[in-house]
Amino acid sequence: MNIAARLSNHSSDMLLLPFSNLRQLREARPLVFTSGKGIFTFDEDGKDYIEAVSTFYCVGLGFSDEELIEAAIAQLRALPMYPSGIHRTVPVVMELAERLSQSAPIPNAHVMFATTGSEANDQLVKFTWYANRVAGQPQRRKIISRRGSYHGGTVLTSALGGGAAVQEAFGVPTHDVLHVAHPTWPRGALPGESEDEYTDRLVAELKETIEAAGPETVAAFIAEPLSVSSGMFAPPRGYFPKIKALLDGYGIRLYADEVVTGFGRTGTMWGCESFDLVPDCMSTAKTLSGAYQPIAAVLMSDEFYRLLEIGSDTAGIFNHGSTYAAHPVAAAVALKVLDIFEQRDILGHIRSVMPAWAKGLAALEDHPLVTATRCFGLAGGVQVALPGTEGGSQAAASLVPGGIATQIYDAALAAGVVVRPLQGCLVLAPPLIITEAEIDELFRRLRIGLDAVLADLPPN
Repeated sequence: MNIAARLSNHSSDMLLLPFSNLRQLREARPLVFTSGKGIFTFDEDGKDYIEAVSTFYCVGLGFSDEELIEAAIAQLRALPMYPSGIHRTVPVVMELAERLSQSAPIPNAHVMFATTGSEANDQLVKFTWYANRVAGQPQRRKIISRRGSYHGGTVLTSALGGGAAVQEAFGVPTHDVLHVAHPTWPRGALPGESEDEYTDRLVAELKETIEAAGPETVAAFIAEPLSVSSGMFAPPRGYFPKIKALLDGYGIRLYADEVVTGFGRTGTMWGCESFDLVPDCMSTAKTLSGAYQPIAAVLMSDEFYRLLEIGSDTAGIFNHGSTYAAHPVAAAVALKVLDIFEQRDILGHIRSVMPAWAKGLAALEDHPLVTATRCFGLAGGVQVALPGTEGGSQAAASLVPGGIATQIYDAALAAGVVVRPLQGCLVLAPPLIITEAEIDELFRRLRIGLDAVLADLPPN
C-alpha cells in the first residue's frame, strides 16, 4: 500500500503547514497533491488543478519537465553533494555563477549562493553591515522596506516585510528596519491626485523617513520591482528613477528583491529591466531552478563586492557560509533552466501570450464581485469585493476565514484552479509555459468560482 493510500483518511497531527490554521490541520485532512504535468497538478483523487500562481510563484517551467529531471539525475550520479566553501567548489557552481553574472542587469555582478529567497535577502543585509563596517560607516545599519511587502520568513526578513501583525505576533525586532508606503497606484492615490503627484508624495515620504532616522544611519532600500506581495501593483510612472536619485544623494544603496520577478515574470529576464532599474544588489530564487531544487543567490555590484574582499583580506577569511548553498544538484538544475530559457525562447513565448493574458484579466471586470484588475507581464491581480461595498479595504480583504477573497479561493479550488487571496485581491502568476488555450481555460474556471460565490450570497 502506498503512502497516499495509507494516509487517505487521516488529518495531520504531526505536520505543521505554513500559512495554515494549525488546529484545522489536525482536524481536517489538507488538500494533498500527488503529481503534476505542465501547468496542472493532480490531487490524490485524480482531480486536476491549474496552478494559477505557479504554487508559490516558483514553478515557472511547469511540472515534470524531463530536461530538468535529467539534469538533476546526471549530477546526482556524478557528485550528489559537495559544499562550496573553504576554497573548494564544483564545476556546475562555477559555471552557474558565470552565467548568472552575464545575465544580470548589474554590470560585472558577483554571486553568492544561498538555499532560499529568505536566506538570500537575510545574508544580503548581513553583507551590507559587513561592507559598511569595512567602509568606515558601521553606523549605517538601517534598511528601508515597504509596508505590505514580503522578503522572507527568517527573523530579519520578517522584520523587512511590512506586515505589522506578523511582526507583533512573533515578537520580531524591527529596530534596524524603517517602513514606507507601498506604491499602489491608483488605489492609494488621494482624491484628484495625479500619477506624478502620487509618485512625488511617496518620494517625499521616503525623504522624510531618511531625514528623521538620520541619513548617516541608513544603509539600503529594498523593494520588489513589481509589488507582488502587496497585490501585484506595478510602480507608478517615474517611481524608481526618482527613488534611485534620492537614495544616491544620500549614499544609500537600492536592492531589488527579484525572488519572484526574476526569470521572465514581467516579460523581461529580470523585473528591473522592465523598469530601467540598475540596482546595487539583487536577490533571486524560485524560478532560478524552476523550483525543482532549492537554490537562491545574491548578485552584487563590483563596488559592493570590493568592500567584502577588503574585509576578507583584513581578517584572512570571509567568515560566512551555508552547507547547502550552491548544492551541486540544485546548481545543475539552475544551469539547465538557463539553457532552456535560451533554447526554447521562453521570453519570446511569454511575450507572445501576454496579450491573451491581459485580455483574459480585463474580461473579468464585468463580474459583480470584481472591482478592478491589474496586469503586468504574465502576472496580475483581481480586486474583489461584495457588491455594493467599497472595493478592497485592507480590513475586509485580508486573508481571514469568511473573507470574500478566501471564499473565492475555495470556490476556485472546487472549479479546479489555484489562486492566491492576498491584500484584498486574487493574485495570479501562472507557469511561464502556459499557452493561450490554457489561459482561456484558467479564466473559465476562475469565473465558475466567482459565479459560485455570487450565487451563494444572501439576497439584499
